[in-house]
Amino acid sequence: MLKINSSIRSLVSRSITTRQLVYEKYGAPQKVIQMKTVELPDTLEPEQVLLEWHASPINPADINQIQGMYGVRPKMPAIAGLEGAARVLKIGSAVKSVKPGDQVISSYEVAENWADYGIFNQKDIIHVDNDLPIEHSAFLKVNPPSAYVMLTDFAKLKKGDWIVQNCGNSAIGKQIIQVARILGFKTFNIIRNRENLGELVKEMKDLGANEVVTEDDLYDKKKKMKLPRVKLALNGVGGKSSLYLANALDQEGCMVTYGGMSRQPTQAPTAPLIFKNISLRGFWLMTWIREQKDDRARQKVYSDLAGWMKSGEIQPTAMVKRSLEDYKDALSEAQNKFDKKQLFFLRK
Repeated sequence: MLKINSSIRSLVSRSITTRQLVYEKYGAPQKVIQMKTVELPDTLEPEQVLLEWHASPINPADINQIQGMYGVRPKMPAIAGLEGAARVLKIGSAVKSVKPGDQVISSYEVAENWADYGIFNQKDIIHVDNDLPIEHSAFLKVNPPSAYVMLTDFAKLKKGDWIVQNCGNSAIGKQIIQVARILGFKTFNIIRNRENLGELVKEMKDLGANEVVTEDDLYDKKKKMKLPRVKLALNGVGGKSSLYLANALDQEGCMVTYGGMSRQPTQAPTAPLIFKNISLRGFWLMTWIREQKDDRARQKVYSDLAGWMKSGEIQPTAMVKRSLEDYKDALSEAQNKFDKKQLFFLRK
């Protein structure tokens, strides 16, 4: 357990100044995000918790929310940042769920992660493994549990079964590869062609990918490339790519759409819909969280993932560490370069 030293005790006994990345209207992130410095209240209400944020990444969902294109639209002005890891500094008199020194993430109903400090109601934070390294805990909220749930909730797969996915080189695609490997499933991964293709393919196979092909090769009729017949296809791209994924589905197979990086409609072939009774489903982790009648399913997901991360079975996400002051460059890179995550790293 993390011990609260004398300097932290002094800190939590007085008012705290915090930097925040905020926006007052929707638009291009580099234009609407501003850094502001505010004073937090001196005292906590009984159910409140004072957090010190340690790290927070920039996700596509963050960009979409700032643009006003996400499923949740916060009340303005809003502090940005859907995901990150923090330590508890101080708790209100009625708080029982966490204690000072605990590592936490914010719940799926709130954001406000791009800041030095924040005050949250205890119901809006989730205690995670105190010993989970920050390189993992900062990314724990979104991609790893999404990969886990999509691989286990939509099809009854057994060890040795194949799944196919596009967007396999994305952050969530790499999580899917690793979790699938741990669960005993094989992955057929479709990616876009690029200059460093050989390097990327090696990285993905080192993580556990069984097959990696480019869209160009897949669409080339002369190569007559075939996808394996699968019960589960994971679609993060849409457009023509999703049509190929849906065509790979076996009898009663399911294609799960969780993103649309191509900004093209998801497509599906008519014959398999009729004769194979394939299904098309959508996935948003927040919906899954809301559907759970208690916390046991979510706790199992986090516990399993934390164990795999600590053992090295899941590798840390490739990242570029940024300061809050560097937010404009970080936001630009997050929208133009996708090989590494931009991470606001707030504590050395």
